[in-house]
Amino acid sequence: MFEIKAINKAHITEYGDIYARAFSGEPWNDPWKVEDAVVHVRELLESGQSYGLECLLDRKVVGFILGTSMLFHYGRTFEINDLAVDPVYQRRGIAKMLMDRCLADVKEQGMVGVHLITAGEGILPAFYERYGFKKENEVILMGLELKD
Repeated sequence: MFEIKAINKAHITEYGDIYARAFSGEPWNDPWKVEDAVVHVRELLESGQSYGLECLLDRKVVGFILGTSMLFHYGRTFEINDLAVDPVYQRRGIAKMLMDRCLADVKEQGMVGVHLITAGEGILPAFYERYGFKKENEVILMGLELKD
């Protein structure tokens, strides 16, 4: 039986492991090392405005959602930084359970909006569109690589 609970800093190694394995596969194919993923998750957790949930199956972490909130002139918004499910447990409704609970919680906390960045193709855009997420027209994601 799946159980959704508040994120637990004692499980940071498990989150890092899940993150590295989930984001090293499709559609991202990013070559994450577990130790780097643990640092990534720790940095988010140590943010003063972090919030997250974990999904447990028989007391084993099988997925998590983690993000941070920020105040803007129009109100506080929540950014979903990470939603990761252990590849062994994907396609069992875990991401849906985490999203449902997270969205309900941040709405209850008074957030005026939720943002995220995801892959532009594949199954992920359709997953988020089912929740009402849509592509932003007023903003674009820009990047700059800092290389020598």
